[in-house]
Amino acid sequence: MKVAYIFSTQGHSVSYKLGQMILPQLEADAHGVEVVGMFFFEDNSYVLVKDNPLGERLATVAKRTGMLLMACDKCAYEREIDDRLVDGAVIGCFPDLYSALAGNMPDQVITL
Repeated sequence: MKVAYIFSTQGHSVSYKLGQMILPQLEADAHGVEVVGMFFFEDNSYVLVKDNPLGERLATVAKRTGMLLMACDKCAYEREIDDRLVDGAVIGCFPDLYSALAGNMPDQVITL
């Protein structure tokens, strides 16, 4: 099964759910499904900034697996991080997300 995650909830969604649960499983090839993409909204976009330890770990996994890492374009521009993302991460809006995943469509999209 293929899944994509959308991180829209503020608070501990990224630091705890992604950082403490999902990412360690992805790094150990033990998540149980193929994660084809992750999309980050609002302050969650800061995860994808270069030198963020969580973002750098995600970039390593994405490079190995081909997983898409995308920050909301408006969110990235408002936070002035659009030119400071980890290697391989891109910015875009929903049409860009759909297009990027079209060749590797998820079976489920999970919003956290």
